[in-house]
Amino acid sequence: MKKMFGALPLAALVAACGGGSNGDSAKAGQIRIVGSSTVYPFTTAVAEEFQRANPGSSVIVESTGTGAGIKLFCAGVGEQFPDAVNASRPLKASEYADCEKNGATNVIELPVGIDGLTLIQAKGQPPLNLTTAHIYRALAAKPFGKPQTAQTWKDIDPSLPALKIRVLGPPPTSGTRDSLAELILEKGCDTDPAMKALKEKDKDAHKDICTKVREDGAYVEAGENDNLLVQKVSGDPGALGVLGFSFLEENAAKVAPVSIGGVTPTSATISDLSYPGARKLFVYFKGEHIAAKPAIKDFIAAYAAAWGPGKLLAGRGLVPLGTTDFAAANAQAKALKPLDKAALK
Repeated sequence: MKKMFGALPLAALVAACGGGSNGDSAKAGQIRIVGSSTVYPFTTAVAEEFQRANPGSSVIVESTGTGAGIKLFCAGVGEQFPDAVNASRPLKASEYADCEKNGATNVIELPVGIDGLTLIQAKGQPPLNLTTAHIYRALAAKPFGKPQTAQTWKDIDPSLPALKIRVLGPPPTSGTRDSLAELILEKGCDTDPAMKALKEKDKDAHKDICTKVREDGAYVEAGENDNLLVQKVSGDPGALGVLGFSFLEENAAKVAPVSIGGVTPTSATISDLSYPGARKLFVYFKGEHIAAKPAIKDFIAAYAAAWGPGKLLAGRGLVPLGTTDFAAANAQAKALKPLDKAALK
């Protein structure tokens, strides 16, 4: 059963860390993390190891989806608000503005590894090799600004099978859905030079045409539970699913990857970013809470110790960062430098 913090202000947290009662001190060591379902199993693995190594410590990890988690994280400072948020995409400028407005002005970004946004199909089905343009034309509400008429993959491209388009994926609140829009749909849309030109003239119109998903049943919002999505796809021949690479690896006996642009998602193609759906994963921490809870800094150190090649998280399916990014992430885990809001999009 998940525990929730009581409504104590940050000042009370600081006081507890400075030598309050044993009960208050215990609460001050409790760490609460919300957010991405993709990052959830990795943070949970670190939390379990951290609690084993630090008897009496408490780390609560909740899977809420990236968007919903960031809303909770940015809602304020104090014990009733999360200390950190898992995210399967970078924090947006608009989200940082919400954090800032509510007193969280010292947000720290920690890149923890790389995942791949993958398309899956039931094991044993004829293999599909799609392009970002195929996927965009199949899922867009208005492909290239025109009415959506495609019902089968063959309608998209005569070389594809006459299978009904049915794709199960995350809801709009999910960071995986944001990654689908940014890494796949927008890239597919921009294969049309007219769409690239539109991006320069009218970003809002470009976003509407390039990232809005059809709502006629071809794309099915399957919730935030990736394991349940795997079950649905494995039992529905012809259907595709959208989820993170780690869940594909875990369920290799049930589902198979769909190649995109001739590239199959593997640890190697995700690590070198040659796979179109490769994306970095993050955990964001509240600097104000780190000052009040020394245990958070210890937890960050434990996370950094777990994300390297051959370490705990690699065994759980997280692809380590490339050499340069890996060194930068290790440095950031020690320096805990706050985000530069001017660099956010």
